[in-house]
Amino acid sequence: MVKAILTVIGKDNIGIIAGVSQQLADLKINILDVSQTIMNGYFTMMMMLDLSKASESFETIKKALAEKGVELNVQIKIQHEDIFNSMHSL
Repeated sequence: MVKAILTVIGKDNIGIIAGVSQQLADLKINILDVSQTIMNGYFTMMMMLDLSKASESFETIKKALAEKGVELNVQIKIQHEDIFNSMHSL
């Protein structure tokens, strides 16, 4: 399984979860786990994704998600799980 971590941050607004989820579905990416909250008017979400059946390259996925972020007025970032883990370990 090829896993990645997706983060979404921005001012809370209608349709963020729907927009991100639809973009992932269009790219044939499965959501394994999700955590989201609203903190002082800011929407934050983290997802664990399975890229095994993804229809595009990682760079294309990254670009498509960044463009969706602009459309939704949020910042969307994706990293391979191993890179995320190495960046966040002590």
